[in-house]
Amino acid sequence: MKASVIIRSRNEADRLRLTLTSLVAQSTPAQVVVVNDGSTDHTADVIAAAAQDLDLVAVHHTRTTGRSAAANAGAAQATGDILIFLDGDTLAGPDLVAEHLISHSGPAEVVARGENYHLRCTRAFRDPETGTPQPGEENRVGRMTAGELARAVVTRQQILTDFAAVDRRAQPGVYPGYGPRRLYELEMDALRQDSACDVLWAAAAGANQSVPRQAFVESGGFHPDISINEHRELALRLCQAGLKMVACVARSYHMIHRSGWRDPLDDRDWEAVFYQAHPRTDVALLPILWQSLSDTHSVHERARIFSLPQLSAIAARYPTLDTPDAVRDAHMAAMNIPSSPTLDGELPR
Repeated sequence: MKASVIIRSRNEADRLRLTLTSLVAQSTPAQVVVVNDGSTDHTADVIAAAAQDLDLVAVHHTRTTGRSAAANAGAAQATGDILIFLDGDTLAGPDLVAEHLISHSGPAEVVARGENYHLRCTRAFRDPETGTPQPGEENRVGRMTAGELARAVVTRQQILTDFAAVDRRAQPGVYPGYGPRRLYELEMDALRQDSACDVLWAAAAGANQSVPRQAFVESGGFHPDISINEHRELALRLCQAGLKMVACVARSYHMIHRSGWRDPLDDRDWEAVFYQAHPRTDVALLPILWQSLSDTHSVHERARIFSLPQLSAIAARYPTLDTPDAVRDAHMAAMNIPSSPTLDGELPR
């Protein structure tokens, strides 16, 4: 059994160089397919240089197509039995490929979600290896002592010879903060402890996740009209097709480069398409779970949801309704919360 690692990348050349180095250092090699999704920086040069050390296929888009289309384009070039999805700002732990292959070695077809960690120390850098600052971060980086800078940078040499030095600086979750960490913990807890839960698809990850290539092809790949939560929508379809979501011990490390992220509670273009494709109460109530964990959104304490098994149990109480807001209204009414909340602002406390 062989694996292909699919990487989507746009205008993150210096981080991509480190990501590709982490794939050179794998204990088990894999085909690497890099989709340069309309980059205007030196991404093409980074990919060309990495081709000397990797079994690498490059896909260059002259214009940006988005996460789903880019991933689908990469998967179309893959030859491995297993597809592992990664982002161009995310390091692969040394055994990432090997651990994903182990997850797929049993008789059942699975979607394997790895352990997502982040490196907050890279946030201020345009190039995490040299310590070159992001625009606007010049003063912050300039105030760093030589020792502070040395402890913050991530170099190719570290990745190749001392990955433990990288791992020691990492923290659980794709992003910093209480909410992302708590969400990561409850998702992994559900995958490890509640294998019979029928909403494990909601624990899918955008990076460090693997699927059988044939199942991916038969599913049609990522939904072309969803560019956030596309991984959960795909996982739901694959679970409906009979695959199981499982936890994998493969680790990835997101090299943080911005304050905040694309919060699905704020960027809600995904919801109408997702619910139209899957008019399910658990889909409609998923934002309540996220709000319950958030430190920037709020939800009435009686309506809060704190685990995927709890989400499944609550969703079973309500019928499928025409819109996600109607489902959430039904939940609030059942909790004796009188107002009619939407996700446009804070839910009532």
